[in-house]
Formats: sequence, C-alpha cells, structure tokens
Amino acid sequence: MAYRVTLIPGDGTGPELTEAARRVLEATGVAFEWDVQHAGVDIMETTGTPLPEAVLNSVRANKVALKGPITTPIGTGFRSVNVALRKELSLYACLRPCKSYVGVRSRYSDINLVIVRENTEDLYAGVEYEPDTDEARAIIELSKGRIVPSAAISVKPISAEATRRIVEFAFDYAEKNGRRKVTAVAKANIMKCTDGLFYRTAREVAAEHASIAYEEVLVDAMCMQLVQRPEAYDVLVMPNLYGDILSDLCAGLVGGLGVAPGANIGAGTAVFEPTHGSAPKYKGQNKVNPTALILSGMLMLRYLGELDAADRLERAVSGVIADGDRVTYDMKADRNDPTAVGTSQMADAIIERLQA
Repeated sequence: MAYRVTLIPGDGTGPELTEAARRVLEATGVAFEWDVQHAGVDIMETTGTPLPEAVLNSVRANKVALKGPITTPIGTGFRSVNVALRKELSLYACLRPCKSYVGVRSRYSDINLVIVRENTEDLYAGVEYEPDTDEARAIIELSKGRIVPSAAISVKPISAEATRRIVEFAFDYAEKNGRRKVTAVAKANIMKCTDGLFYRTAREVAAEHASIAYEEVLVDAMCMQLVQRPEAYDVLVMPNLYGDILSDLCAGLVGGLGVAPGANIGAGTAVFEPTHGSAPKYKGQNKVNPTALILSGMLMLRYLGELDAADRLERAVSGVIADGDRVTYDMKADRNDPTAVGTSQMADAIIERLQA
C-alpha cells in the first residue's frame, strides 16, 4: 500500500530540489502517492497568499508532507510560510540532526548532534507591537522605565505545558535512538522568569527519564562549547530562537546547510524539509545541492517506520558524497571544478547506488 504524502515543491530552487528528492525516494522501493500542493511567492499573484488553505487541508488529511524551501520576506510582507505551517498544524517540535559525512568539507569530523527546538513559543510567537501603538505604550508603562518610549516591542512567551512537551519529545527521541544525554539550553541567568521556567520544567521531565543523562548549559556558553568540543554533546533541547540559531551553528560544524535535513513534528502530523533557504538566484539552473532535502526524505522514511529503506538511502547518499565525483559544485574542493554535476545528476548518482 502506498503512503499518501503531501508534496510541496516550494519556490526558488524548491521545485527542482523536490523533484530530485521525489525520484530518489521512489528509488528506495517504498511506494508513495504524492499529493502535490503549491505554496510560496510564485503563487501569490493568483492566490493572494503564499499559503493557500488547500495546502493546510492536504497536510491535515495526509498527516505527512515533504516540503521544498520557500522564500521568507525580510522585514515586510507575509511573515513566513514555514512559521505559519508550524503554527496552523501544531508542529511543536523541530528536529534537526547534524551529522558528519566523509567527503563533506569541514573543520570537524564524527559530529553526530541533534537539535530539538520548541516551535510554538518564544520570540517567534509573533506577538509584536510597532512603536507608539497603544499596546507598546501599555507594555512600556508596565516596565517602569526599563523600556524607552520609542521602542518596538516583541513578547517572549514560555509556558510549562509547551516546555514539558518539547523536553519529553527530546528524551523520547534519545531513548528510541540510543542516545546518551539530553542538554537543555537557555539563558536563565538573565531571563529568570521565562528561561528559568524552561529549566525548572526540563528538570521535572529529566527526573522521569533516569536512563538518559541530563545537563543544562547557557546558550552563550553552548555556542563556545560546540566550537571547542562538540563531541561532548548529543541531543540538545531549547526554546525557539536559540534553536534556530544553534541549528545553523551545528550545520556549520558538518559542512553547511546543504547537508542539514529537518523535520517539524506534532501529534500525528509531520512536515519534512531542508534547513536551507530557497536560493532564488539559482532558480532553474540545475545547480544546487539536493542532499539536505533528500536526507529530510530519509527522516520521513524513519518516521513512517521504513527503517531499512532509510538506512539504504543514507548509505547511498553517504557513498556518493564520499566518492566526490558526481556531486554539486559546493561539495567540490574547488567550487569552480568543471566536473561538478547538477541537482538532477547528483540525484541520478544516488539512485544508481540504491539500485546497485
């Protein structure tokens, strides 16, 4: 029986990356029925929104989606399709594994970290007020002089319920995947109410999972520690903003966003997507690296319980990267190497390994 999966090509380079990932996933032998739904800046003129209701309804019905990158406007416009998807579908957990692969240029080797990021709260909740609005003035008055009158305001909500849910997700992931330790990351020495609540709740959850080690590291110290000794860490769980930043840092440890998959998971629903952006300047050039989206598909296979197919796919990707012959320009020692292949051709190489 085929898995019915919502396929969101995205915009920019998204459609060509998604096509490459689709072909590779089908080459694993797992049967899929793709429900193609379009979102992003390319459809705004005809739909009036980058996220039509039909996309949300499809994911709600199918419970699983594979999504290409979608452009997020900076400063103005629609806030973010990615954030809206997570909010509308209650995808509370962002899972971002960061793993070294032989052949990927990096200063580090043997990295195997997992970022677990809370998706629904923190400064990304979108509770913001422009300067000189009634709401901003009311908050400034409550601050008793600690906020200047001309300030814009962004509110940082952290709840015990959302914190317990994300920390339980981290421990459950650690237990199911043979991990040894969960590290909670926050800044509770300064934000004593919000991040303090995060740590207090995390300790309660940790006490219920005695087989997994637990520790707390402040976010600024964690940035330094990840550069100095990343091997000391395993699963990292944190509020939304810190997770966004540290997931990119950890991707840098393993060679960049081009090899960094991602998943956003809720209660019975999951969307799998790369952590990189849509790179619109390369649109239609068959140039960009498909690895992150293909590995996101590997995470989807694991989520669906297709563990053998997931293992075979990861080995095929790893083998192509290690060979270094049929890879995109960014994976060559010299980015101008004329032997670099395109998006589609790298997918072909992975498919050949899967079928060998």
